[in-house]
Amino acid sequence: MSKKSTEPTKMAKEKAFLVGVDIYNQKNWLSLEDSMDELSLLAATAGLVVVGEATQSLSHPNPETFIGSGKVQEVITLVNETQADIVIFDEELSPRHQRELEKSFGDQIRVLDRTALILDIFAQHADTREGILQVELAQYEYRLPRLTRAWTHLARQAGGGGGRTGSVGGVGLRGPGETQLEVDRREIRNKISTLKKELEKVRSHRNRYRQQRKRSQIPTVSLVGYTNAGKSTLLNTISKADVYVANQLFATLDPTTKRVTLPDNHTCLFTDTVGFIQKLPTQLIAAFRATLEEISEADLLLHIVDITHPSAQSQWQSVQETLSILKADHIPTITVLNKIDNLHDPDAAKQISLDYKDAVAISAKTGIGLIELLSMVENELFFSLIPVKVNLPYQQGRLISIFHEQGKIENIAHKKGGVLIEGKLPARYISLFEHYFSNLTNEKDE
Repeated sequence: MSKKSTEPTKMAKEKAFLVGVDIYNQKNWLSLEDSMDELSLLAATAGLVVVGEATQSLSHPNPETFIGSGKVQEVITLVNETQADIVIFDEELSPRHQRELEKSFGDQIRVLDRTALILDIFAQHADTREGILQVELAQYEYRLPRLTRAWTHLARQAGGGGGRTGSVGGVGLRGPGETQLEVDRREIRNKISTLKKELEKVRSHRNRYRQQRKRSQIPTVSLVGYTNAGKSTLLNTISKADVYVANQLFATLDPTTKRVTLPDNHTCLFTDTVGFIQKLPTQLIAAFRATLEEISEADLLLHIVDITHPSAQSQWQSVQETLSILKADHIPTITVLNKIDNLHDPDAAKQISLDYKDAVAISAKTGIGLIELLSMVENELFFSLIPVKVNLPYQQGRLISIFHEQGKIENIAHKKGGVLIEGKLPARYISLFEHYFSNLTNEKDE
């Protein structure tokens, strides 16, 4: 019976050896050194002990083993010397790379990639049924193209809603023939189909909830940022909530929404969302669609940045790129430079904030700068007006009322079939009127 799996287990004492590659012309926001440091943190978060690492610069990946054959032999020697159990690559390996590397390292050493590691961490941290379903779908979609005889039958596959999913490998072989492989593939496809249907129900439920919030005219603010930037700490501080906080990557997966009263007594909802990371697996982005729509449907984003991190600017750029993928980069955003209490000169953060548009320096832990931040949020949501010109059908009486109650009407003309209104609206209402725009400028009312 093979002990090999492409997923990490949760044995705290397992030893991991890390492998990183700097590929010419490949776009990465973090340097190879910083990315390896992050991979080490990911391994520690998964309960592994890092015992060594190796790196290589390549013009392009080796078609068989990703790294060069000589580097493979070097890593095998180092793995034997350090008595490592697992080799983790800081990239997503193709199914072919995975198979060839497993052959090179043998049955006693497991080969993982960055994606498998992140999926395992998500599996460990998913607490709600929604989170469990999303992680399980991502795991199965990752696993399907990598299914070989080394993969095992699904009879003891965890998941389905009773508790945390855990890792998706590690059950006994049922037969070496292709027939069993086809059975496993079919079962995985069936599970993927079932999970997608369940998650579509979740998505529909979330969408109905968002529509209720919009009808209540309470604006929503989503906290986004690189993992471990301090989003949950900020939410706890401003809402007096008790969201789980830990100094580790991906401590929070499931979104948490809290009501917050702003300085001039306006009310809004703040939502804490899953942290981003460089090379966030595409399977996770797809599986967490329902959750991530909380970001794309927000009225305002707070982009939390750990200003003390040596790669703060690169992390900021990585998050901006992910927001673009989610088609949320058009939403008004305030950059929040967090953890200034850890700087030797907190006043230096004010100078750093000049490098970012619409930025404020704070300490979510001590409360420094929070009044200024909340005032910026209130101004953006309630006082910052955008010029618009809309043609509203008479049957859209609710939108006409919102314009009268919340906006400033400069010109209004009643025509056949509808009302032509020109004026200004708070930014948070713009999405409600997009379908009826006659003209829109992006200049804000000062």
